[in-house]
Amino acid sequence: MTESAAPEAAISPARQPPRRVVSGMRPTGKLHLGHFHGAVKNWIAISQQADCFFFSADWHALTTEYADPSKIEASTRDMFADWVAAGLDPERVTLFIQSRVKQHAELYLLLSMITPLGWLERVPTFKEQQEQLREKDLATHGFLGYPVLQTADVAVYGADAVPVGQDQVSHLEFARELVRRFNHLYGKENKPVLVEPRPLLTAVPKILGLDGRKMSKSYGNAIELGEDGESARKRVMVAVTDPARVRRTDPGNPEICAIYHLHRAYSTPEAIERVGAECRTAAIGCVDCKKLLLVSLLPELEKHRDRRAELDRNPGRIDELVQLGTRKAQAVAEQTMESVRAAMKLG
Repeated sequence: MTESAAPEAAISPARQPPRRVVSGMRPTGKLHLGHFHGAVKNWIAISQQADCFFFSADWHALTTEYADPSKIEASTRDMFADWVAAGLDPERVTLFIQSRVKQHAELYLLLSMITPLGWLERVPTFKEQQEQLREKDLATHGFLGYPVLQTADVAVYGADAVPVGQDQVSHLEFARELVRRFNHLYGKENKPVLVEPRPLLTAVPKILGLDGRKMSKSYGNAIELGEDGESARKRVMVAVTDPARVRRTDPGNPEICAIYHLHRAYSTPEAIERVGAECRTAAIGCVDCKKLLLVSLLPELEKHRDRRAELDRNPGRIDELVQLGTRKAQAVAEQTMESVRAAMKLG
């Protein structure tokens, strides 16, 4: 988002660069700041060094939005447009829609036949999401089995790396274990059928939502990448800060403050240092801290709005690029499935 510096390379020089990278995102419409800093910014850096496949995970969206899938198609288009407006080059990467590549479903089904139930019940986010989204009935086979579909999403392209933050490594370990189990059952010695993906550790800055929780549209605490300036201003000014700062003279802890983490992503080094020091000594109040953030944040939101508006004037361009990417994804995925069917003696 910030144009003052290019994204840092997400690949450690000590490790061999990945050959192919796959990642996806649920289509929830226009992106927010957490989406950009948590994923898209690193995708842009990775795409300079690897063959990248990035997709709209519309089937994954159904695990929680199955009761009303009517918004998924429009949300997918919005998401792709925001990816491109944020700087992802569609000429360099493969953009596609998960449900248009039926091989995902085929591999998902085959992998589900060998997945121990206990593995799924131990996935950390299974109970966490049920707690956070109590208004939805998530006691479904699809929600329980989504890690198997995630594994298929990666394995069907022979991806050797998946970009994740340190806190997501345990999630990818499920996919690695399931691929190893498949290869043990159906592969030959020293000749695995599926590629075991490794975590591609990326530096993900902490972006909290405006209520102090993880930024998420589900929680209603997000700022969109191209949010209207007045709307963003109002939302920032009522955001939760350090709850211990009851009075203006109370010192605060910036590390638990959503506004401080946004400063780290958008403000100058001088402003970040000032806010951190003056918050701890109560030399700056929360209102002034928020106003200082808006000085750097609002121009970045405006730049994204301008780029997005240009894409919206030619919506057919995004559709064309996604159609091309989907056809490429189908061809690559079918190559993998031919090997899988042969290994499982499925004709």
